[in-house]
Amino acid sequence: MKREILIVDDDGAVCESLSDLLEGKGYGVTVVMDPAVALAAIKPQATALALVDLRMPRIGGIDLLQAIKSRHPDLPVVIITGFATVDTAVAAMKYGAADVFTKPIKSSALVSQIDRILTARPAPAQDGTDERIVTSDAPMKEALALLERAAPTEAPILIRGETGTGKELAARMVHRSSGRRGGSFVAVNCAAMPDTLLESEMFGYERGAFTDARERKRGLLEVADGGTIFLDEIGEMSLSTQAKMLRVLQERTFTRLGGVETVRSDCRVVAATNRDIEDAIHDGRFREELYWRLAVVEVRIPPLRQRPQDVLLLAEHFLRFYERVYSRAGLALSEEVVSVLRSHRWPGNVRELKNLVERAVIFCEGGEIRLSHLAPQYRGLDGRPGAELADRFAASARSIIAEALSRAGGSKGEAARMLHIDRKTLYNRMKKLGMG
Repeated sequence: MKREILIVDDDGAVCESLSDLLEGKGYGVTVVMDPAVALAAIKPQATALALVDLRMPRIGGIDLLQAIKSRHPDLPVVIITGFATVDTAVAAMKYGAADVFTKPIKSSALVSQIDRILTARPAPAQDGTDERIVTSDAPMKEALALLERAAPTEAPILIRGETGTGKELAARMVHRSSGRRGGSFVAVNCAAMPDTLLESEMFGYERGAFTDARERKRGLLEVADGGTIFLDEIGEMSLSTQAKMLRVLQERTFTRLGGVETVRSDCRVVAATNRDIEDAIHDGRFREELYWRLAVVEVRIPPLRQRPQDVLLLAEHFLRFYERVYSRAGLALSEEVVSVLRSHRWPGNVRELKNLVERAVIFCEGGEIRLSHLAPQYRGLDGRPGAELADRFAASARSIIAEALSRAGGSKGEAARMLHIDRKTLYNRMKKLGMG
């Protein structure tokens, strides 16, 4: 059976050109010009790779990339764009893109890259190693300990932290440690879909609810019955959908789109956000009553830049993992790569580091990973003198402030008095350290 490539681009000429190219190389091709239906076009057992345009109407390429990775985490996605910049490449890699190609695309380079990705990519490992949370950071350990204590309960949990810090891994850990471990774990990225699509995915719909609703569809809340539903980036959810989720939390019931029947779902809700929820509540963008329902247990996951001692620890962990996935052995990081890992600020956090290591393992032909094996945006980086010390200082400051807040019962005024600084200085330092 031919390996199938999904092309998502609103430019018909580009779709035709890419189709001719890939079909001529022996691949099957599915073309989608409307990104809103791209997810439905993915065939789990047939689609081998997706080519996604960056700029499209209604849904952008990065949003679609997030949605694809949320539903099909092992499907390689290559971004194609006529507007490539270093920021574009970093954003694409941050959210899991295998590579970025600039239009006009060099046919030989694209085909060679696709061949290489698909040849190197076996079935994902099933031993669960990649889901283990690796850390030596004290605040991170405290957050994980709190989640472990809350896991056996039925309490809703709100996990806060930047994109890519491992919020979904933490949610999966909660599920595995709970009495619902035998049920489904259903992840929903609320930021990756337009609101109408999110509602139909969450609550399902009845036949005839809208033009293309030809039959009844069960929503993800029904699929999660008896298990756990993880609502990632819930801060992006519209107010109307928030109201429906509040009913789910209060009554464990909802109604499908276009329906009148009340549907029950006994699922545990774990939510996550990278937004400042307090600001969103103040601005009327998030329902305060929903926040209090979700935040029975609230945990903050620190960003990777505040966990500098974890960077090499995680890099080695991912290196060993991808050695097994890609049947390699004995790989090591060169000193120049170690310098880059230590100096980089990791805007994409752990997810960005994981993607960097996977790509390096794929393209490393010897026993040592060098700068040439990294994506182009990392090759110009050099280790900054003192960068590691600066990161360690920031991590220590954050830990001390967190301890003061804990002793003060959450009162920032009291914590400021303990630290012998005024309240405004504490606020400014917390903001600079990413503590809200």
